Amino acid sequence: PKPRAKNKDGVQMWGPAGAGIWAAPTVDARRSMIYVATGNGYADPPQKMANAVVALDMNTGAVKWVNQTTPNDSWTMGCQAKNPDNPACPETHGPDYDFSASPALATINGRDLLVLPQKSGMAFAMDPDDEGRIVWQQRIGQGSGLGGQWGASADEQNAYIGVSDLFSKTPGGMRALRLGTGEMAWTVPAPTPLCGTARGCRAAQGGATTTIPGAVLSGSLDGGLRAYSTTDGSIIWTFDTNREFPTVNGVKATGGGIEGNGPIVAGGMIFVNAGYGGILNRPGNVLLAFGIDSIVSVDSWHGAL
Repeated sequence: PKPRAKNKDGVQMWGPAGAGIWAAPTVDARRSMIYVATGNGYADPPQKMANAVVALDMNTGAVKWVNQTTPNDSWTMGCQAKNPDNPACPETHGPDYDFSASPALATINGRDLLVLPQKSGMAFAMDPDDEGRIVWQQRIGQGSGLGGQWGASADEQNAYIGVSDLFSKTPGGMRALRLGTGEMAWTVPAPTPLCGTARGCRAAQGGATTTIPGAVLSGSLDGGLRAYSTTDGSIIWTFDTNREFPTVNGVKATGGGIEGNGPIVAGGMIFVNAGYGGILNRPGNVLLAFGIDSIVSVDSWHGAL
């Protein structure tokens, strides 16, 4: 960082302030690489590693390549669109189009791709063997500075991404993109919000998805956890977390909005935390564990959970 101008109180301002990293890195053991997706910068001058996927050598930490999809995005809450006389803010306020997702390392026809959504409403597939060159890109939503796009998941055919679009007229929904081309395999709108007219009730589904054979799991800021058929996007199971739960440690707990990390599937169990408050959404404080006694087919989820 270097000195910039002084603010109205005479305090020396410095910059740049770097870029946020909102998601866990992705390890590529075969290539000995680590991929990190970055968010916007916070102070001028704009940086080339903001809103980018950065590849690091696993052994040395050296930067091997960078692919920046949205340049000149310096953003600080409370700043105006233009700030020529306020060095505490970027001179030109960016759109706040973070990457808040871990790059998903997926394989199609023997080719590896890094797949991830961005808050701009775009999803990207990058080539890890060609310095992150964009193989395809697809619009999945209108884009929103508020409301993260926290991650995609994939099977052998498609990548599955929930849509945030927090402040649009049609937030939420699920998209399936063909891994080879980025074309839409199917798309479904958000269901009617489970939280009704409650304060902070939102239909956005920006949380990371989790794919298991035959189904993709998606949490929503309406407090719902849903399983979608990977075949056509039909909803095959819904669980409403908008209530109080008895807990194993006796602490009073309630569900709420679900965003951020995706549901975790391990050892025949599904684990999900419900409650995502912050500035705009519905808080909660419960970790839920679901057991599956037996699954003959995906359709049996209606009564198995």
